[in-house]
Amino acid sequence: MSSFLQMGGYAAYVWPAYGITLLVLVLNIWSARRDHRRKLDRVRLSASREETSKRPTVRRLG
Repeated sequence: MSSFLQMGGYAAYVWPAYGITLLVLVLNIWSARRDHRRKLDRVRLSASREETSKRPTVRRLG
């Protein structure tokens, strides 16, 4: 097992590469979810604004 972890003497290069790759993947997923959430919020806000602007105005006579 220790020979596997040593990677034939290249462990100092291999394990940080795995770590950086994992970090980039996690940040990519996090960023995509954050952007998606923000865009959904923007669409919901826009839809609610349109809904209020389309309501008819009722005037009372008198």
